[in-house]
Parts: sequence; C-alpha cells; structure tokens
Amino acid sequence: MSNANVLDEVFDKFFSNAGIFKDREVLRHDYLPERLPHREEQIRRIGEVVAPVLKGARCSNIFIYGKTGTGKTAVTKYVLMRLEVKARELGSLVGFCYVNCRLAGTEYRVLANLCSSLNLSVPFTGLSVGELFERFKKSLDSSKRIMIIALDEVDALVKIRGDVLLYELTRINETLSHSRVSLIGISNDLRLKEYLDPRVFSSLSEEEIVFRPYDAGELKTILAERARQAFREGALSDGALSLCAALAAAEHGDARRALDLLRVAGEVAERKGAMVVTEEHVREAEKLIEHNRVVEAIANLTLHSKLVMLSVFHLVKANGYKTTTGEIYDVYTELCGELGITPLTQRRVSTLVNELDALGLINAQIINMGRYGRTKKIRLEVTRTLIKEAFSGDSRLGQLIEYEPRCLSQNKGKS
Repeated sequence: MSNANVLDEVFDKFFSNAGIFKDREVLRHDYLPERLPHREEQIRRIGEVVAPVLKGARCSNIFIYGKTGTGKTAVTKYVLMRLEVKARELGSLVGFCYVNCRLAGTEYRVLANLCSSLNLSVPFTGLSVGELFERFKKSLDSSKRIMIIALDEVDALVKIRGDVLLYELTRINETLSHSRVSLIGISNDLRLKEYLDPRVFSSLSEEEIVFRPYDAGELKTILAERARQAFREGALSDGALSLCAALAAAEHGDARRALDLLRVAGEVAERKGAMVVTEEHVREAEKLIEHNRVVEAIANLTLHSKLVMLSVFHLVKANGYKTTTGEIYDVYTELCGELGITPLTQRRVSTLVNELDALGLINAQIINMGRYGRTKKIRLEVTRTLIKEAFSGDSRLGQLIEYEPRCLSQNKGKS
C-alpha cells in the first residue's frame, strides 16, 4: 500500500468515526472557562486589590506564586478580563497588558509586548533595551492612564536574564507625570526572592497571594466540568476521570497535567476506535506525555546545554547524589574536549544550568555554605533512561552517554 493510500485510510477512518470529542479545545490549559472552581477566594483577593484603578487610583503591586497548574494564570486573566469590561462600562482610563516571560524570552521581547499593548509599533530587533524602555514610557505617559502589567512566569526571565527590567518597572512611576503602572508578577518558583534584589522583591510584593495545589477531589470537579463540554455523552468513564485527577494530585495537584492527561487519553481512545475513554487509555496517555515532554525538550536544547545535561547525567550515575556547579563544569570541560569544541566559561555554564532548571529537566537549589558563600546543589528531574533515549539519535552525543569521564574516576581513586 502506498504512503498516500495509508494516509487516506487514516483520514477516512477518522472522519467517518462519530468520535468521542465534542470540543477538545476545552481541555487545553490556555482555554479560559466561565467558572474557575475552588479559586473563589483568590479571585476575590485579586479583585479587591485591583479595584481602585476604576476610580483612577494606582493599585498595589501583587506577587502571585504557586506551583505549575494551580490556576495562577487563569485566575489573573479572568480578573483582568472582567476588570477591563467594567473599566469600559465606567469610562475609566485603564490599560492592560499580559506577557508570558518564558515565551517572550528576553527583556526586548517583553518591552515589545508592552509597546504593542499601547499600539506603539517597534522593530523586531535593532533598538537597545534602554531606547525601547524610553519609547514605552513616553507613549504610556502621553496616554494618561493607569496601566496594569501582568508578567507571567517572571521567574523564567529573572533566572536567565537577571532582575534589571523588573527593577526598572518597579521604579517607573517615579519618572511618569500623567500615567501610573501597577505590576502583577506571577511565579512558579517559590524561591524567586532568592534571585531578586531585596528592593525589587519588596516593591513587587506589596500584596502576596499564594495558590496552593489542588487535591484529588478538587481536580475531579475541574475535570468533570471541562469533560461535560469536551466529550460526547457517555464517552468518558468515571474511572478514567478519577484516575486523571489522582495522578495529577499525586504530582503536586497540577490541573494542567490533569487536563493534558484527559485530552491525550481521549485521543488515544479515538485512535484505537474506542467509544469510551477508560483507565487503560489514561495509563497509556501518561506514558506518552512524560516521554514526549522530556525527549522533545532535550532534543531542542543547544549543543552546550546538551553537554551540561550529559555532565549531570554522568555525575548522578557515578555518585548517586546531588552535584554542584563546579563538579558539572569539570565534566562538561572534559566532554567538550572529547568533541573537540571550545568550552564556555563557568559563568555561562551556570546560566545554562538555570535554563535547564527553568525547563524542569534538572533541579538547582541554592544552598548557603556560611562563610564559604553559596552554591547550587543540582539533581536530575528526569530518568537517565529517557536521557539515553533522547540522545540515541545523535551519533556524537550518543557515544558520550557510554563515555566514562576521567575526572570522575580520578576522584574515585582519591576517595
């Protein structure tokens, strides 16, 4: 059978099948539902903080933190959406801008987003960050409005780029004559304050709101509400729904993970021609999601980031415990030598470690060593088997998986 015939068969089978989905988009985590169960308290808190802008007064800056999938983004967007509607009704001069800092990636792109919210066109590249910031301030001040800026996943920007932009934004009102800015910082990392200048953190967290993880019962309520919109009647078993909630609750109550599990389980069932999503489909979806997430993330890394990952891999394999940036750099330098490439500086490698931490591939925890300063203790957040698989398609790096770094065997000899 030709390739075209194979695809025709797949497409015809899919089209003719009644299917189990009514609207699968409802299960994506960027979908904003009309109701956000179990987050009424947080909605009220944020609403009370931002309400003064309706009367032309700047509201307090808010720092929102909690683990991934606890509803921080959805609640913030929901409150700001309702606030925008109310501001239009009342004729209040309020502007809004939401920026995902992980997706923006750089201070330039964050500022470009802020300019865009004021209908100020800026080139994709070419200006200095300072020039772009000045243009933003000038345009904002001439608009004579209060602006609420929500910076989501601000930890991703701070860990990689530092807190200079945040510092400038927390001080911006000192240089504005006719407008005012209020900030909402959203962080997945509870340790963000360790990366921030104390003055920046103090300014950003005039109000702090913590989002605790959902428990299994709460996740089941959330999933059940979405499932009613997403699946055809009778297409989802209660066992599958409960299992999705239980698996996500066991992994720190992540609603995003629960929704992904449910959607992919539905897609697995659909491909198999099943009319009902079962627990077996959920188990298969769990393996697919974890496998794809890690392999794709590692495959998309730069060469030097891959070598840093391999360095952590070898250290954990040899020692079985958390490692430090200094130990990683020794192994990384040796691996660069094996490939015949020039290693980056230790400072740059430390930045790559932060990036891998932000991606969730490793966990880098700052430890205070007293008079010896501070260091990072680093551990793998994914299995060594998955790392082997991710590198298996790369002949050069695949060989380094089996390589035994000399610096590790020398250290063993000393001990």
